[in-house]
Amino acid sequence: MYEKSEANKRNSVVVIMPAYNAARTLEKTYRAIPYGAVDEIILVDDASRDDTLAVAHTLPIRVFKHKRNYGYGANQKTCYTEALKTDNDIIVMLHPDYQYDPSLLPTLIAPIAEGRSDIVLGSRLMGKSPVAQGMPWWKYLGNRLLTRLENIVFGLHLSEYHTGYRAYARRVLEEVHYEMNSDKFVFDQEFIAQAVCNKYRIVEVPVPTKYFPEASSASFRASVVYGFSILFLLARYLLHRNGWVCSMQFESLPRRYKTAVR
Repeated sequence: MYEKSEANKRNSVVVIMPAYNAARTLEKTYRAIPYGAVDEIILVDDASRDDTLAVAHTLPIRVFKHKRNYGYGANQKTCYTEALKTDNDIIVMLHPDYQYDPSLLPTLIAPIAEGRSDIVLGSRLMGKSPVAQGMPWWKYLGNRLLTRLENIVFGLHLSEYHTGYRAYARRVLEEVHYEMNSDKFVFDQEFIAQAVCNKYRIVEVPVPTKYFPEASSASFRASVVYGFSILFLLARYLLHRNGWVCSMQFESLPRRYKTAVR
């Protein structure tokens, strides 16, 4: 499908696409991925109601389908499980709604390929104002507030936790208990909590975003529910970190399991 570039000869890359109703943007997203930057692409369709599957089958990618809509977190679980069945070194999550710029993929994976990081987050808040790029003001304010709280609890200094453009070193997915995470949108934040517990190195790179009718976007109500679920996550994390209520969710997986999934 792709020829491995000189820079990636030692670090093969698989892109995973958690898809839901992405028929209008999927091919555009695929075509914008830099040639030679990726070795494999896996798409998991979460029972879309449009022609996402039909479009996906016209592209040289591996396609999996959920029988019903399980949710964003459940989609990622399938994506990562299938990605770990491959031999690739770096796993990148790229939404097929074309909101994040696929051409920045080499920039996203560089800190992992160079051994400087285990996880890379593409931050919408490091460059031009996301509000100027079309992000609703209430979503921007909620993002900033939740990010500030998460920085306090996790002891980090990230500009944003709520991005859908992420890259992981393979060993992170082998060691993190992501199957125990929520099937909903809070999955991403639970993953960060697990990463912090296991002391993985997290780096950010700036990524501009696009907001247009075809791009996916949570409603105000869904965003409120998401915000409260993060507050509940932070409480559970603090209970675990202080040894008051320990949770297997935040522990790393035993070596025998990691060997099995390979």
